[in-house]
Amino acid sequence: MSSTILIVDDDPHIRQLLVFAFGKAGLDTIEAANGEAALAQVERHAPDLVILDINMPRMDGLEVCRRLRAGSDVPIFFLSPRDDEIDRVLGIELGGDDYVVKPFSPREVVARSLAILRRTAARPPAVENVSVLRHGRLSLDPESWTTHWRDQEVSLTVTEFTILRTLLAMPSRIFSRDNIIDRFRGSGFALTDRTVDSHVRNVRRKFADAGGSDVIETRAGVGYRMGACAGVPVTS
Repeated sequence: MSSTILIVDDDPHIRQLLVFAFGKAGLDTIEAANGEAALAQVERHAPDLVILDINMPRMDGLEVCRRLRAGSDVPIFFLSPRDDEIDRVLGIELGGDDYVVKPFSPREVVARSLAILRRTAARPPAVENVSVLRHGRLSLDPESWTTHWRDQEVSLTVTEFTILRTLLAMPSRIFSRDNIIDRFRGSGFALTDRTVDSHVRNVRRKFADAGGSDVIETRAGVGYRMGACAGVPVTS
C-alpha cells in the first residue's frame, strides 16, 4: 500500500513541485496551504508523513508541530525558509524528524522522506524476555510505549522513546551518536549528530521536570549512556 504524504506550505509553487516529485516516486500526496488546514487533513486522512513549512502566516509550522505532537507521532519533515540554528534545534526538539533549508532539491526531500518512512515502517528493536525495563527510579514499558519516573508518567516522542530504550537495554554500555542512529534509524537516514544531541537534551529536560536529573550521562568525545537514575544531578 502506497504511503500518503501531507505537504503543508502556503506557496502553491512549492506544493506543486513536491506533489510532482513524490508522484514520480509512487507516493500519494494531499495538500494544505496553512496550519489550520494541515491539522484538519491529519485528522481526516492520517498521513504517513507531514512535510511542514516553518514560516506560514497565522499558524506557523512550529505551532502546527506542537499541536500534532500533543496527540500524534506522525513523522514531520520541516521546510525552513532560512539557515537558522534556532529554527533547526527548536523544530527537532518539538519532535520533528528532519529538516531541509529552502531553496531545496525536490529529489533530496523525496529521498530523505523515503528514509523516514522506512524507519517508521520497521519494527521497534525487540527486547527479549523483558516486559518492563527498570533502572533506578526510571521504568520503560516497550509494549505500551510509556515511561515513568517513579509513579509519574513522562511523555516522550517516538524518537525520544527509542533513544532512551536503546540506552536502557544496555545501561552500562556507552553508545556513540552513530551507534544510536544505526540502532533504530537504519542506514541511509538523514540524521545528524546534532539532531541526536537535541533529542537527548529534550529527554533530559522532560525527566528533570519530573525530578530525574541523572537519566542520561554524556561521556565527552565518546557518546551517551544511562545515568544512575537516582534523582541527583550529574555533570554533562
